[in-house]
Amino acid sequence: MSGIYIHIPFCKQACHYCDFHFSTNLKKKEAMILALAEEIKMRKNEFQYDPEFLAVETIYFGGGTPSILTVTDLNFLLDTIYQNYKVVAFPEITVEANPDDLTEEKIIAFSKNGINRLSIGVQSFFEDDLKLMNRAHNATEAEKCLQIATQYFDNISIDLIYGVPGSDNEKWKANIEKAISFGVPHISSYALTVEPKTALDAFVKKGIVKVPDDAIAEAQFHILIQTLEQNGFVHYELSNFGKPNYFSKNNSAYWLGKKYIGIGPSAHSYDGKNRSWNIANNTLYIQSVTDGRLPAEVEVLTQKDRYNEYIMTGLRTIWGVSLERIETEFGTVYVDYLQSQMQRHLQEGLLEIKNDSVLVTTKKGKFLSDGIASDLFLVHLK
Repeated sequence: MSGIYIHIPFCKQACHYCDFHFSTNLKKKEAMILALAEEIKMRKNEFQYDPEFLAVETIYFGGGTPSILTVTDLNFLLDTIYQNYKVVAFPEITVEANPDDLTEEKIIAFSKNGINRLSIGVQSFFEDDLKLMNRAHNATEAEKCLQIATQYFDNISIDLIYGVPGSDNEKWKANIEKAISFGVPHISSYALTVEPKTALDAFVKKGIVKVPDDAIAEAQFHILIQTLEQNGFVHYELSNFGKPNYFSKNNSAYWLGKKYIGIGPSAHSYDGKNRSWNIANNTLYIQSVTDGRLPAEVEVLTQKDRYNEYIMTGLRTIWGVSLERIETEFGTVYVDYLQSQMQRHLQEGLLEIKNDSVLVTTKKGKFLSDGIASDLFLVHLK
């Protein structure tokens, strides 16, 4: 098993673009911490007889906003994992954090309790962008927390959002260069997307905020790639850039199809054949776990499902899609189908084959990789 993901479903306030599961009501925080610990214990034997399982390699606190928890809360959950699972000697332990939570005292405390990686949700170093997104922090807090965090943590990732209405290319370059100036070894960057039922969706429909422009987003995506690669970053996944030896081990495991356990409301798990997800309701999650029941739905993945997932994740990464693996795991029929579907994209220069057997997106095709993948999906097999 590659790792354990723990979903912390609380935030100080709702970002306008976010459609993840969270609550701004912290009344159930203590009960949730106890329930998370209970689920950790309930699932300790899931991979007990799996020959591939040796030990937990990564622990990832996501959300929501994990940094809203106290150091005592995080220590309690980490202790519960160590008491119930085999863990490698030096696991990657990541906490997603918002700048407004990261006081020097808290950063020091994190650095002393086994946490060795921070993923900091800066999103932008400009005040008007942060207000449009309804972020809980301001630009000054973003810079101050990074100045402090880099003194105590070597492994830091910064989140940035591009394609923000009103943000031109020069402003975007300034955002990237400011992030680089802190010497962090990892940057995750995403295009602003209007998700259904979010505040941003409502603002766009009312004409309060302009619809994000795909052409601008694509131009800023290529500026991002060029700038970061010139500064020693490897574009190893569609939205992720890391310096050598600083790729996210947790996220890389997802993209490479490794098994993992997801703890908490809305968290997903994968055991190689089945995908499951917990109920996205804090009250029902706590009640279910308290009653000794796992609040999860399970989907048994068909061969077609697994093929489509491999295509989707593979094309997003530098590791690409191995034609040899397709043949070994899925058979000749799947290889033949893939080769027929990919021809148009090869001719248009969006895909290329490396080392005679690995299908990857070109620089021209990277921004379109999800759409290209959908063209290669198997819907019906004759």
